[in-house]
Amino acid sequence: MNSINYIEQKKNSHLFFKLGDNKYAVNTSNVLEIMKLPMLDYPQKLPNNIVGLLKYNNFVINVIDIRFYLDINVSGYSVDSELLIVKTDETIFGIITDQIIGISPFESSKIDTIPFVDNKTIIDSIYKHNQDTIFIINIYSIENLLKGTIHTEKVDVQELFPKDEQSVAILKSRVQSLAAKNRFSLVSGELHTKKKLISFNLNNDSYCIALDYVKEVLKDSTITNVPGTPDFIEGIMNLRGDYITVLNVKKLLGISSNDSEQIEQNGKKPVIIVSCNDMDLAFLIDKINELFEFPDDKIIETGESYYTAEFIYNDMPYTILNIDKIYTDKRIIVADV
Repeated sequence: MNSINYIEQKKNSHLFFKLGDNKYAVNTSNVLEIMKLPMLDYPQKLPNNIVGLLKYNNFVINVIDIRFYLDINVSGYSVDSELLIVKTDETIFGIITDQIIGISPFESSKIDTIPFVDNKTIIDSIYKHNQDTIFIINIYSIENLLKGTIHTEKVDVQELFPKDEQSVAILKSRVQSLAAKNRFSLVSGELHTKKKLISFNLNNDSYCIALDYVKEVLKDSTITNVPGTPDFIEGIMNLRGDYITVLNVKKLLGISSNDSEQIEQNGKKPVIIVSCNDMDLAFLIDKINELFEFPDDKIIETGESYYTAEFIYNDMPYTILNIDKIYTDKRIIVADV
């Protein structure tokens, strides 16, 4: 985990998302959390480049829609919209998205820098991912722009949010859940003592993997069965020319399957690509949930071999997988698969 390749991989790891007709990405080192869009506060005198305010970890942060900075028509939001919380060295703010697509390492050779950019240009490079063009966001440029007011056609931002009774109730309930989480008081330096986690479901239970181990997150993958392998080996998958062993995490951990929860709708098979000791494995799980940070001192260490810790987040219990223990399991013989 300390090799030069691993450091380069983490440096180029990006979270990418869809917004309108385009796809965008931010470096995962700047990502604090992903959540479903909650109800935002909207004081009358907000600049027109800010769509609302949110109380987050005892801070009041700006929430933006990057389309205002790019002169792209801004369509309405829904309860399915997602909020990406990002940080720079000086500030924290939120970016509204239509859908978080996944996390992937971006190959440096495939990143093209856009010429003639300045400190007010929020897109400074592009990346070709499969058949898609992904625009890489410079959040430090956004940080500079947030210090001023951009001049765009005036939009009634409040009309972009759903107004029906059911949607409003959902947005408000998310604010209440966020407020409960925010009961943890911040102390000096606490942002550097939090563990960043990817959460997912196995049946109806919630589990996590520390982001340090996560190389990529894929919501839809094609898995090829390999005859004669143990039942917890789901098969192999082709990831940009490399074949990776796919572990059925529930079978490996001895968790009974709930067939209705095993695979997402439309037959999609979500996997998390995990890297440890210079070896990649794909973890087949039931449902990918969210990325978030949690204070280390709120995590209760457990003595169980495959589980390193437990904690409560938004009134739900979570278990952190012990990746090092899984990778040293003698039943996993990746080289022979």
